[in-house]
Amino acid sequence: MQHLLEHATEIAKTIQSAGHTCYFTGGCVRDALLGKSPKDYDIASSATPQQLLKLFPKADSIGAHFGVILVKYKGEGYEVATFRKDGDYGDHRRPDSVCFSSPEEDAARRDFTINGLFQDPHTGEVIDYVDGLADLKAGLIRAIGDPVERFNEDALRLIRAIRFATQLGFQIEESTWNAIGSHADLLEQIAVERIQQEFSKIITSPNRATGLRLLVDSGLIRWIVPEVLELIGCEQPPQFHPEGDVYTHTSIMLDMLEDDASLELCLAVLLHDIGKPSTYTYHPEEDRIRFSGHDRVGADMAAEILGRLKYPNKVIEASCAMVLNHMNFMNVRFMKVAKLKKFMARPTYEQEMELHRVDCASSNGITENYDYLRQKEEEFSSEPLIPDPLISGKELIQRGLQPGPQFRDILNALQVEQLEGRVVTPEQADAWLELYLKR
Repeated sequence: MQHLLEHATEIAKTIQSAGHTCYFTGGCVRDALLGKSPKDYDIASSATPQQLLKLFPKADSIGAHFGVILVKYKGEGYEVATFRKDGDYGDHRRPDSVCFSSPEEDAARRDFTINGLFQDPHTGEVIDYVDGLADLKAGLIRAIGDPVERFNEDALRLIRAIRFATQLGFQIEESTWNAIGSHADLLEQIAVERIQQEFSKIITSPNRATGLRLLVDSGLIRWIVPEVLELIGCEQPPQFHPEGDVYTHTSIMLDMLEDDASLELCLAVLLHDIGKPSTYTYHPEEDRIRFSGHDRVGADMAAEILGRLKYPNKVIEASCAMVLNHMNFMNVRFMKVAKLKKFMARPTYEQEMELHRVDCASSNGITENYDYLRQKEEEFSSEPLIPDPLISGKELIQRGLQPGPQFRDILNALQVEQLEGRVVTPEQADAWLELYLKR
């Protein structure tokens, strides 16, 4: 990412050479001070949008009414904003008006102290009007000024506070935390797409279990995935789940996932037992809790939840497939070879294996099915799980058969023979087809 710093520095140099104050600001300053490589660089300046457009005639002025222009430099876009003071926030998201001001007032309008720092691109000096350096050192997320005002201005900051605490491993300062809890319902004012983006960053963070706990404890989860609250106190059979209720089980699983787990897998783990509360039954004759069909119910619920959050269809389909299939792992040692190969050939299989691994590790610790599948992967590794068909529909037509449901039955039956290893050559396929058609 060194080129991003070099490009941003060149842009800042152009602005400073024209006599304007110019600083790096926000996340790039925070991340650099934490020893992380910034993913982008935001620039703040005393230059107005009109002055900036004279310096960068090819810049995009789409955000000029908020004092922001997008400067293109060697194929990359860099936001350059004029120091500003915001007016009222009528929609709890964006200011109704802005007026250009000083660096001090610009810092005061920002969300959290660790994001309110400036840095001189030339000297490297950090300019701190909000005591952000102290909070960065202490590992604290603290709203700038009055937290209630900050959250009333932009309600997305409620979930952003949780996201920063999760990603950075920071604590949330007490008055900021209290304001989040007392104003959680403001999140209802925010577009679901923006909430989804922040939630995705939380659930894919290595500290995702902490993020979930913060969302639950703050009350924000009620405006994101309220169904999670039903997992709290939902008892499970202790012989299979000594760790406790469904919420505890889910949290441990999230914590056990690899740091780089995909969004689809993280969502599937979060929702894999979401159907348990509605399928809970206690059987006194067995002294046993059961959740019959919770995988199917859970897959339907997951589809509704993820659709409500407006996730892309491919994310919904993959996550729901994992939820639907997570109970099938108990049957893999009893599957015929053909069915097992089909099970293992599905696109979500490898991620389902990870879900199954943490599902077992967070509860009873039984790994027989996981170990069996890994053994089968080695056994089947010398050839494709699903081989190319030895006879096609076109060949069936050439043999005088009429297209219809019979085609599907023939081809499916032949595939089973191939997967089972009973038919492996075109000659064997021809002989099999002859006998099949006679029957």
